[in-house]
Amino acid sequence: MSEQYHLSSSPHVRDKITTSNIMLMVTIALLPAAAFGVFNFGLPALWNIIVTTAAAVLTEYVYEKLMHKKITINDFSAVVTGLLLALNLPPTAPLWMGALGSVFAILVVKQLFGGLGQNFMNPALGARCFLLISFTGRMTTFMYDGVTSATPLAQMRSDGSLEGVNTFKMLLGTIPGTIGETSVIAIMIGAIFLLLLGIIDLRIPGTYIATFVIFISIFGGHGFDPQFITAHLCGGGLMLGAWFMATDYVTSPITKRGQIVYGMLLGILTGLFRLFGGSAEGVSYAIIISNMLVPLIEKVTLPKPFGKGGEK
Repeated sequence: MSEQYHLSSSPHVRDKITTSNIMLMVTIALLPAAAFGVFNFGLPALWNIIVTTAAAVLTEYVYEKLMHKKITINDFSAVVTGLLLALNLPPTAPLWMGALGSVFAILVVKQLFGGLGQNFMNPALGARCFLLISFTGRMTTFMYDGVTSATPLAQMRSDGSLEGVNTFKMLLGTIPGTIGETSVIAIMIGAIFLLLLGIIDLRIPGTYIATFVIFISIFGGHGFDPQFITAHLCGGGLMLGAWFMATDYVTSPITKRGQIVYGMLLGILTGLFRLFGGSAEGVSYAIIISNMLVPLIEKVTLPKPFGKGGEK
């Protein structure tokens, strides 16, 4: 009998790095943003991080135990989900809310769709949107230095001007916001770490950010004003979303062309939501909608098998 060869469809991905290694590196990369959040907002931020992350891990363990599935908490994916969700919460959010969000992220968004690798959207963002819809007031109330105040983007949207917007403070992160979104410097330390390790590349975040800048410059009413652009880049969770959530392996395209299309879609949607939507943020919804369109993007951009042409 002749030897048979089996060839899978392209693209072909080969890499020795394991899922647990990737998730561990992502966890480490998120620590600067988490540490700055604790420094900036104090013990409430720390407790939210601990409880939300622990709830994610516990939910995954209990579900897999009850369903007699392989226990996967040692792959760090639940840790990443819980930590990302915590970093997207206001520091004054009650602890039960973060725990509830983790249960939703792991149980509904991840496990009910088959576990890691089968979820169609980022679990942390799915949970954030669930909490935002269910507890709008708590999720949009921000306190800094003991005073309840609007985020710079919300203030800019309300006033329609750049007066009072301190982009230097936005770069440092000493502004109201969620636990992990405020410091661009801390976020970029983690992003550079992942870039150097080859865990992520520039294609998705670079295209996302560039498209967003072009969009708001054309339609934002301020042209290419550096202060306007910097404020939008540093606020509303854009950097955290671009580097740590849009690049999620499971919910983003695997082809180079697909990643570019995906990044452009993210930039356009975020710009639309920010400038014309009901919220000054827009990143979470942009990523979730783009996640759901990934199968279509993949279908259009996947390379054809060698030698296969179009229909005659």
